[in-house]
Amino acid sequence: MRSLKILALLAAMSASAWMLPQEACAQQASVSFQLFYDQLSPYGMWVDYPNYGYVWIPNVDPGFSPYATGGYWVLTDDGWTWVSDYSWGWATFHYGRWDYDDNYGWFWVPDNEWGPAWVSWRRSPGYYGWAPMRPGISISMSFGSDYHERNERWNFVRDRDITRRDIGSHYVNRANNAAIINRSTVIVDTRKDTKRNATYMMGPNRDDVQRVTNTPVKSVAIRDANKPGHQLSNGELQIYRPQVQKRNGAGQQPAPSKVTKLNEVRPALEKNAGNRQPGVNPSIKSGKEKQPQTVTPPIKSQPPQKVAPPTKTQPQRPRAVAPSNNRGRAPQTATRPIKSQPPQKVAPPTKNREEQPSPSRSNQAETEKRKRD
Repeated sequence: MRSLKILALLAAMSASAWMLPQEACAQQASVSFQLFYDQLSPYGMWVDYPNYGYVWIPNVDPGFSPYATGGYWVLTDDGWTWVSDYSWGWATFHYGRWDYDDNYGWFWVPDNEWGPAWVSWRRSPGYYGWAPMRPGISISMSFGSDYHERNERWNFVRDRDITRRDIGSHYVNRANNAAIINRSTVIVDTRKDTKRNATYMMGPNRDDVQRVTNTPVKSVAIRDANKPGHQLSNGELQIYRPQVQKRNGAGQQPAPSKVTKLNEVRPALEKNAGNRQPGVNPSIKSGKEKQPQTVTPPIKSQPPQKVAPPTKTQPQRPRAVAPSNNRGRAPQTATRPIKSQPPQKVAPPTKNREEQPSPSRSNQAETEKRKRD
């Protein structure tokens, strides 16, 4: 009897051991690219882009730039992690890569590997800089001398500003990027995540950041959220980061429910700024989200001075003219020209005196003749 109970227990344990992996695989397979297609559709459009397949174009300002607009950096155990103000940032800044089209602006190419931020880092005397890694570029490839990102794709801040929550207000003017890049070196520091079998880019050295900021840098713990989104509070970053499969559980290829034709996409310069979506962790007010203007203003910019318009554009004002010796007359008004000679004073006739007609020349000659006779 006892042996039968032992055999039954062993059979139950083996059955549960067989069922758990199957259940785990089913749950893992149910989270596929379809998650991205469904979750991001309200905030942009999916298009079938040459060489990439389905890519996502967000509804943002024309000056939007990934890892620059609406967000900031925090240090976690996985390295410097980008915390986005956009509600869809949990996906687009931690999975996949960004690329740029001269007509349509920035677009996102989905991928299934999670990371704190898919960017390249550089250190220059007095500056830290980063740029989005293009699709197909691995971390090891980004360290190579053959990999070059366009100068305008880089974001630089003074090293003492790297931990600021309002970092978007402290970007160096991109016109200076070339000079900064020429003096910079690539930051080569990675971390291996054995649980996810992934390698992360760590970014700036913690001790170096503490030295230049003269402030202790505390590491933020990452906690897995159970639904799409992210939130930073109480020293923890809760973020949704499931294991994503490229295909669904049935082995079918996921697809967006609506795909916009590429020729129907409005150019970047014609996008409506009102399509911006609210952020989950707003570190800056919505009015400041307009910055990604491609060229950020200098750190210390002077307000424009008001310059008085030229004299010729000023309206002419009437002025009172003092009355002449003729008493009883009301003062006259005259418009003063910009350049005019003062009016000459003419003596008025004597008060209450009638003007006498002047004699003609013939009458004067006759009078003189009578006097001689």
